[in-house]
Amino acid sequence: MFTGIVECTGRIAAVEDRATTRLFRVEAPSFGGELAQGDSVAVDGACLTAVRAGERWFEVDVIGTTLDRTIAGSYEPGTVVNLERALRMGERLDGHLVQGHVDGVGHLIETIKEGEFWLMDFRLPPDIVAQTILHGSICLNGVSLTVSDLHDPDVCRIGIIPFTWENTNLGRLQPGDPVNVEGDLIGKYVGRMLPALDRGAVDVAPRRVGSLDKDT
Repeated sequence: MFTGIVECTGRIAAVEDRATTRLFRVEAPSFGGELAQGDSVAVDGACLTAVRAGERWFEVDVIGTTLDRTIAGSYEPGTVVNLERALRMGERLDGHLVQGHVDGVGHLIETIKEGEFWLMDFRLPPDIVAQTILHGSICLNGVSLTVSDLHDPDVCRIGIIPFTWENTNLGRLQPGDPVNVEGDLIGKYVGRMLPALDRGAVDVAPRRVGSLDKDT
């Protein structure tokens, strides 16, 4: 589990195609030496497993499904990525609950400079649109963000403050660039349950508990 609060940006140092996977070496000067084999790291919001780690780097082995469903398939040496280690129990949750399970790929439409901040419009995949509400949460490239406007049914606008612009890879995006998108966790479950409720497949009637629930 993650928070969508990016710890630092890293850089893809090397890419190696293997028989059934693709190995990425990621430069992570801030915490590479603190990772252990098997630790989870969100790379642009996708939860990946560190298979090896050194003082300033770690490596992840990525399967075809992840390469197809996320922007990892386009990574090449020099690509800047957002990084976040898994959340420890008991720490503050500064962003929102992020699973690191990318739901789809969106695309930047345009960036508008507004005084000291930026507005960015993203076109979302159809299955994420239903989970997205005004002023709700969304995760783009691993960054916890608030939906500030919904223009068209599939266009989400977010506001970016200078700190986020300078300390994540969102400020590097150009129109047309893809981003990993994870919809709101609560919205996913509500969206899954509503069709079942409409069919009457889920019993939501209140029930008595304890001795009062027994026949007398």
